[in-house]
Amino acid sequence: MTTNSLDIARDAFNWLVTGPHPVSLNGRLFTELPNRNIPLDEVRDRLLARRCSQATRDAVWAHLVLRSRTEGATWTVAAVGVALPALTSVAATLSDRFAGDPADVHAEVLRGFLAALSTIDLRPPRIILRLRWAAYRSGHDALSEALSSPTPVAPGFRSAPPHAPWGHPDLVLARAVADGVLTQTEAALIGATRLENVSVADWAAQHEIGEWAVYKTRKRAELRLVDYLREAVAEADPTDTLTDQVAASVALARTVRPARDLPRPSPSVAAVEGDTEQTVQGRVSKTDTNSGVQGCGTHPHSSRPSEGSQCA
Repeated sequence: MTTNSLDIARDAFNWLVTGPHPVSLNGRLFTELPNRNIPLDEVRDRLLARRCSQATRDAVWAHLVLRSRTEGATWTVAAVGVALPALTSVAATLSDRFAGDPADVHAEVLRGFLAALSTIDLRPPRIILRLRWAAYRSGHDALSEALSSPTPVAPGFRSAPPHAPWGHPDLVLARAVADGVLTQTEAALIGATRLENVSVADWAAQHEIGEWAVYKTRKRAELRLVDYLREAVAEADPTDTLTDQVAASVALARTVRPARDLPRPSPSVAAVEGDTEQTVQGRVSKTDTNSGVQGCGTHPHSSRPSEGSQCA
C-alpha cells in the first residue's frame, strides 16, 4: 500500500506530543484556556469541544499560523496535526467511492492546506473553516483530474469520456459553491446536517444560531441547489451518462422538507431572527490516534467530542 502523506503527518505530530517534554502552547495567552503550558494534542481536543467559543478557536489558530510562518518546521507540523481531524474528514469525503489509490488525493488535500497556511488572511473569523475549504478544493481538483483520465482497458488504454463529478454529494456541493449557487456557509450547513448526521438543533447550538434560522437558510439553499442540478441534467449532452446527475438531483430533492414539517419558532425567536446569512465554523471530525487514513473513503465516519468537553 502506498505511504499516505496524512499518515506521515499524523506520525510526525504524535512524535511532537510524546514524551516528557511535548511541544506545547502557552495557555496563558488565551482567556478561555488553562493558565499552563498545554500539549498540542490537548489543544486540538479543546478546540474540537462543542463549547469552545469561536473567538478562542480563531485566536489559537491565528497563533499557530503565525508561528508556522515565522518558525516553520516544528510549528508547521503542529498546525497540520491540530488540523488533522478536519483534513482526515476531507480526505475521507473525497476518497469515498473512488476506486483508485487515494494517496494522491490525500497528498493534494495536505498540499492545499499548507499553501493556505502561508497565505490565509488572519483578520476575518473562521480561520480553520477557510483552511479546510482550501484543502477540500485542492483535493477536489486532484480527484477531478483522476476521474477525467483515460480508463484503462486491456491490453492498453483508450480514450473515454471523463466522469461527471456529480456522483458524491460533497462534489455536488463543491461544484455549486464554485458556480456561485451556494455560499460556503450553505454548503457546510447542508453537508453537516444532511451527510454527516448532525442534527439541525446541534448544528445551531454549536454555531450559536437560532434553530429556526438554520432551517430556513438550509431550505432556501436546497431549493436553489435542486433547481441547479435539474438545469444541469436538462443541458447535458444526451450522449453522456446522466445516471449520477439524475440520482443526485432526485436524492437531494427528497431531502427538502416541506415548510409545514419544520418546527415552528417561538414568537420571541421569530421576532429576532432575520434572514441574515451567518458565516459558521465547519464541523471537523476527530480521528483515533491509532487509525490510519490511507483507507479513508471506505467507511468514512466522524465522532463528536464528549458533551462535557470544554475549552477551559
